Amino acid sequence: MRITLAHSPDADDAFMFYGIAQGLVETHGLEFVHELKDIQALNELAREGVYDVTAISVAAYPEVADKYQILTCGASLGVGYGPIVVSVRPLRPEELKGARIAIPGEKTSAYLALRLFLRPSEPDAETVFFDDITRAVLAGEFDAGVLIHEGQVTYTDEGLHLVADLGKWWSDETALPLPLGVNAVRRSLPDELKAGIARVLRNGVRHSLDNRKEALNYALSFGRGLAKAKADRFVGMYVNELTLDLGETGREAVRRFLQEGYPDTEMPHVLDPDFVQPE
Repeated sequence: MRITLAHSPDADDAFMFYGIAQGLVETHGLEFVHELKDIQALNELAREGVYDVTAISVAAYPEVADKYQILTCGASLGVGYGPIVVSVRPLRPEELKGARIAIPGEKTSAYLALRLFLRPSEPDAETVFFDDITRAVLAGEFDAGVLIHEGQVTYTDEGLHLVADLGKWWSDETALPLPLGVNAVRRSLPDELKAGIARVLRNGVRHSLDNRKEALNYALSFGRGLAKAKADRFVGMYVNELTLDLGETGREAVRRFLQEGYPDTEMPHVLDPDFVQPE
């Protein structure tokens, strides 16, 4: 059976899906067709239910909960770290209030974390393609920018200053990791099929973790010129045991983030997200 699997063209996702993409993991008759798009595009496409399985921002889940359930495997959580806010000149965190900030998308978890960080003030934010944020901040088009993906480990090379680490702030506030991205499966699929998909994805993550050198070499081709040592560091930040299985800590992190981010919601799938785990 053909299953469309959408994820970002980044080193951590490439590492995670290495075994499946290279045919090294038993798929039990499932044929996974990979679709690569940036996370903002994936969030928008998920609203239309385009893919069987798709990476989404946790922050985007309220808009797609009628179409998707969260898989317990394949998540990216920041354990004491996460998206960072950077600037050309040193800024104090309180100076972000009223600053013009470039963000990677209004439905990204990075932006929701920024909003929670600055509450009760609302950020003066504008969406910029994630790979262009560093350039835009360096060019003076914005006072600060929120970096995701590899930018979190390369910003000092560009001469940028750290203003705030949103993942560290969240962990200090809640004693939980910051849930950024998850894999979601189409809600309308049969339960047995969803559990089977979850099993293949979990086994794929386990294969990558068990064959780290080979998976990392594969992921380097998606790292946009990232040096191997920094690629290794970046992948290790977001593909780990919580990626293999959210566990109760990861599930509680997702619940808390959604409840804090959408305090007025009455949507049951947001107040208590339903998860799909391997059979």
